Formats: sequence, structure tokens, C-alpha cells
Amino acid sequence: MMIKIEHVTKKFKNNIVLNNVSLEFQKGKIYGIIGRNASGKSVLFKTICGFLEPDSGYVEVNGINIYDDRCFPKNISALIEKPKFMDDLSGIENLVLLSKIKNKITKDDILEILRKVSISESDQTKLVKNYSVGTKQKLGIAQVLMEDDDILIFDEPFNGLDDSSVKNIRELILNEKKKGKLILLASHIKEDIDLLCDIVYRVDCGKVTKYEKSK
Repeated sequence: MMIKIEHVTKKFKNNIVLNNVSLEFQKGKIYGIIGRNASGKSVLFKTICGFLEPDSGYVEVNGINIYDDRCFPKNISALIEKPKFMDDLSGIENLVLLSKIKNKITKDDILEILRKVSISESDQTKLVKNYSVGTKQKLGIAQVLMEDDDILIFDEPFNGLDDSSVKNIRELILNEKKKGKLILLASHIKEDIDLLCDIVYRVDCGKVTKYEKSK
């Protein structure tokens, strides 16, 4: 499994967010994406997922140009920016509804992933509008993990989590790497990058450059 980005440029009006970016991501590795706020990390992720079409260049997932198909790649799950759910449904109801899009998993599978991300039984049946920031974040992570897709994208996954939850989610992400998944992770926390990522790229002024981690 591989993602190939070739000469991708994306701009909004006169603001060039991605400027002739070329990258390759391979399975079995965690790639860190760092940069200041509004540097283009989320735009890069949205372009990879097919949510934003580049002005020039292309993205291939496993050899297929995703913009030729004009559809979201079937083997990617992503949490980009803040988790978005239907507030008047419970956490479990939201995930069951979303699972019907691909129809790959059962309710029992969803209950198992909710247990793994440490969402309590009482919170599972609580309306999402009554969730704390941290519980909503864990629900977003559960959505990424629940269908066992080959490519996982996490945009600031640890926002709003307490120390215990951060440790648990880090372990879950590392376990996904052991399965041979390709994982992209954006975080502004240096410890996340140092502990989790094999290769790190910095996004700045439209350019994406390799960043050497601390030893």
C-alpha cells in the first residue's frame, strides 16, 4: 500500500497552500506532518483523501489516481480537523450509521473499538451534544479505527485528551503500524512526533520538506 503525491499545487485565491509538492508514503510506517497553524497540513490530508482537488498535479493511492475516479478512496479512514457527528444521536448510533456506508463491520465490532478507545458504556449511549471535548475526540478516533482500513490519517488526534487517554491512543496507533498500516499523523506536540513517527515532514509556505527528529 502506498500513497504517491506528484507535483501537487493547491491555492485559495492568491494564497498558495501547497506548492508543487511531491511525496511518497509507504505501508508499515508512521509519517509525522508538522507545521504552524494554517500551514497546510489539513489541506494536504484533504487532498490525499479526495476532499480537495489540486489545481495541478495528482495523488495516487496504490497506483490509482484518485481524481480519475472522483471518489473517496475506499481503503482510507481519516480524522481531519475537529470530529463532526450528529449531535442528537448517541456515540454508538453515529458510528452504526457511518458504518452502513461501507457495510464492512457489525455493531459488535463498533462496541469493541469503543471499548479500546475507553469510551464508557454510559457515554456510548449518551447524545453526542452532551459529550466532553475529549470523549468526542475519542469517538473520532474510534471512527478511524473501526473498519480496519489500510491507510489511517490522524489530524491532531490528541486534542482534548487527558494523559491516560493519550497513552492509550498512542499504543493503539503503534499497534496499527505493527499490522502494516500506512499512518499519517499531524501533531503540534513534539513528544507525539518523537515517540510515534518514523519519518517527519514540515509544511511551511507551501513547501513540504523532510524534518530531522531529535535523537
